Amino acid sequence: MYYWVIALLSILALVVIYSFFKSRILKKKKLAEIREQWGKPKYLSRNFKLIAAYLTNDEGGHINESTAADLDLDDVFCYIDRTNSKPGQQYLYKKLHSPQVSESYFESLEQSINHINSDKNLREQTELKLSELGGTDAYYLPQLFSNIHQSIFSPLTMAYIVTGPVLTILLIVKLFVAADQFTLFFLLAVLIANVFIHYSNKTKMLSFTNSLPQLLILNRVGKWLLSHNLLKKNDATHKSLANVDKLKKSLGFISLQNKTAVDPTDMTYLLSEWFKMFLLIEPLVFIISISRVNKYLNDIKVLYEAVAQVDMAISIQSVRDGAAGYCKPNFSAGDNHIVIKDLYHPLIENCVANSISIDNKHGILVTGSNMSGKTTFIRAIALNALLSQTINTSFSSAYSAPPLKIFTSINITDDLGDSKSYFQAEALAVKSIVIEALAAKPVNSLVIIDEIFRGTNTIERIAAAKAVLSHFIENNSFVFVSTHDLELAELLGSAYKVFSFEELIGDQRLVFDYKLKEGLLKNRNGIAVLQGLGFPDSIINEANKVSIQLRDKYDL
Repeated sequence: MYYWVIALLSILALVVIYSFFKSRILKKKKLAEIREQWGKPKYLSRNFKLIAAYLTNDEGGHINESTAADLDLDDVFCYIDRTNSKPGQQYLYKKLHSPQVSESYFESLEQSINHINSDKNLREQTELKLSELGGTDAYYLPQLFSNIHQSIFSPLTMAYIVTGPVLTILLIVKLFVAADQFTLFFLLAVLIANVFIHYSNKTKMLSFTNSLPQLLILNRVGKWLLSHNLLKKNDATHKSLANVDKLKKSLGFISLQNKTAVDPTDMTYLLSEWFKMFLLIEPLVFIISISRVNKYLNDIKVLYEAVAQVDMAISIQSVRDGAAGYCKPNFSAGDNHIVIKDLYHPLIENCVANSISIDNKHGILVTGSNMSGKTTFIRAIALNALLSQTINTSFSSAYSAPPLKIFTSINITDDLGDSKSYFQAEALAVKSIVIEALAAKPVNSLVIIDEIFRGTNTIERIAAAKAVLSHFIENNSFVFVSTHDLELAELLGSAYKVFSFEELIGDQRLVFDYKLKEGLLKNRNGIAVLQGLGFPDSIINEANKVSIQLRDKYDL
């Protein structure tokens, strides 16, 4: 009997020693990765359903789903996301969807960025500490504070769960002391019952029980950040950390799971899984923890956000250090001008920069052939406005504007499921912008529309577009609209300034310089391309004839 005890203790000692040295090696490797990764995007697989959990559980103040899709915001997030923890990742994702208009928000964010990144060594150690919250289970932390938790077990099942672990241990001890078949079969029956309860309710308990070990890690990381003066100095954060620390003490018996949850490849992870399964640890934790967690829901949220804000601040600085160029935006609530210099789209490699100035009494019409850059330009305008009001960073050399409500209509598709034509879907999107822009007052609106009303006939498209665009200017919105309809420029008159993207002909193909130029298109490259591709002379001659008539009409 003593040999079994000695063997068991030896195995446990080897596991502890192995885990200790593996942990040290992994920390050194992680620190090297942190240093190598600085200023660069992280190319990794992301589970957006879990990342969006914190955003989904929050109410109000977000851009709508269509605008997020128009701006390819998930792709932009992948570029911006340099976080080390899952709470930081979730918090950053939510903030990218939640433009701010309060000057105090930007001041507070900038103070955090400057403070955390002032000491490189401390920042790297902070990233290493935050990475302890890098396990998938940390995605479930928002589930802890989003709702009041209710028990999923009947009173009889709860009574068995409370007594089951003790019964299991007693039967094992009985086998060691005096083995007999009855005890063995009884133990097997109990273990089977435990496994059934464990797995039959695992999915229901998953978000709760998986997040509890992460809560202990969150508490530990929060205390470390506080000890290094990295958390915001306010009573709410300190009070919440103290209250969560009390909760940690009452959940101390799950510390083993806490240590193994981050790394499923660890040998102790498998042992802890068996331990939890046979002794009903997860159902027991669920029952014991519900009331205690419910008591501190708000404190958990405050601590979660405090830690996540540190991670986001580090991520923003990494983005800035790796950017081809950036500026901190200048906001003025009473201003009626937007001035952006050397604007570019961060996801486009070697993107050509452009500058623009606009007031809310004159809109901007952008013309140009397909692939000339007009859609990318207006999308970059909206994206930089959003990034300026979320991470206080613009991918430009200068950005000056009032706080804005951002509305877009770019990636419109027909909806066969709802029997909507392309034009109906487009009209509904524009109608939504009209209504929401009025509701946003007194905050100014930035309206971005690509190829307005392209889904209907020419006469009604131009007439409807003229009416809608005049409405936006009459209500002092900032408007950028791309179009192929040159007639719009004439109908809108001085209310809209016209800019164009041009192309050059070369080697029977179009060559774009992607530079924004004031005025309507002046070139004749479209017909030249047809001629270079070998179209019949009759088509080329007819096209040239009509082109001359149109250019004379519009003085091009």
